[in-house]
Amino acid sequence: MTITIRRTEPSDYKAIQQICASPKVVWGTLQLPFPSAEQWRQRLTEPPEDLFSLVACAENNEVVGQLVLHTFPHRPRRRHVGQINMAVRDDWQGQGVGTALMQAAVDLADKWLNLTRLELEVFVDNAPAIRLYEKFDFSIEGTLVNFAFRDGQYVDTYLMARLGKRASDEV
Repeated sequence: MTITIRRTEPSDYKAIQQICASPKVVWGTLQLPFPSAEQWRQRLTEPPEDLFSLVACAENNEVVGQLVLHTFPHRPRRRHVGQINMAVRDDWQGQGVGTALMQAAVDLADKWLNLTRLELEVFVDNAPAIRLYEKFDFSIEGTLVNFAFRDGQYVDTYLMARLGKRASDEV
């Protein structure tokens, strides 16, 4: 199965709404159940300049995953940082979609945006996601206790980060 990565287009809003409606995605992210297609349409129509949104497409050009890399170009002390959020549709989890999205994000951060720190948050009980992030050299930096309310109870989250070299350091 070939997975291709491309920039998100406004016309992807229904596919992204379906991804975010997937039960495992709701469980593993801060998304609430019953996402609105209209809200996704609005978000994708005028994205902020500091947001890089990518989608993963299956061979038939079906959107099956999304990754957002948020940067901080207007915050001088955080310009070197990117924050990642990702979701893969339930029926495509475990098939290389997350790996393809993460590789694209790391390449964008390292080779084009000169980001030296990538951050993300992941629920402590999301073992498949943690393994994926560790594969890309993310390390757990701390635990946020009772970080989010999910399915009737509070859950903890790991803060994970990947530190890279600045392009100027590789000379």
